[in-house]
Amino acid sequence: MALPYYPVNLNLAGRRCAVIGGGAVAARKVLALLAAGAAVTVVSPAVTAELAALAAAGQITHIERPYWPGAIENFFIVICATDDPDVNRQAAEEGRAKGALVNVADAPELCDFTVPSQIVRGDLVITVSTGGKSPALARRLRQELEARYGPEYGLYLAMVGRLRDEMKERLATPRARECFWRRALDDEALALVKAGKLHEAEEKIRDAIGGIRAEP
Repeated sequence: MALPYYPVNLNLAGRRCAVIGGGAVAARKVLALLAAGAAVTVVSPAVTAELAALAAAGQITHIERPYWPGAIENFFIVICATDDPDVNRQAAEEGRAKGALVNVADAPELCDFTVPSQIVRGDLVITVSTGGKSPALARRLRQELEARYGPEYGLYLAMVGRLRDEMKERLATPRARECFWRRALDDEALALVKAGKLHEAEEKIRDAIGGIRAEP
């Protein structure tokens, strides 16, 4: 069975993205784009206080007028989040015609992509998507995953990332590196991180490197 979407992680650093609309939904979209490093332009005659503050601080560009044909030029992503379905559809059509990837709030049939529900633990990002069919189910699954995968996973990942280059130098073969990852990813190391014993957890991972080197 074919997937309705192709799962992908986009690098938006410095990419120009437009959000059409200035309400609460638009604000959530803007914050997510900013967190990914995008250069965000909001097109709306009025915006929330939060968006107004971001514009005043120079963190976003606010074009203070309703959407008009021709508003979309040279954007990588266009998100349509007004309370007028006709405006959203028109902006989506223009965005797609101009080569942008389009997302329309509450209208998955008009989207080139949907934004999955997310659990963020540092550099670890876990996403849940229902293809736009049941946001409530996505939210429930996200809550279950949030309870299962706590902040210790982000801390652990950061620690392993710091040791990654050292591991590459000390473990010469792919087989040895695979063995290291299996040993480092265990409940004891994660329990130490969860308990705040980061030094002990790091030492355990280093011991895993040494133990692999000692094997014939």
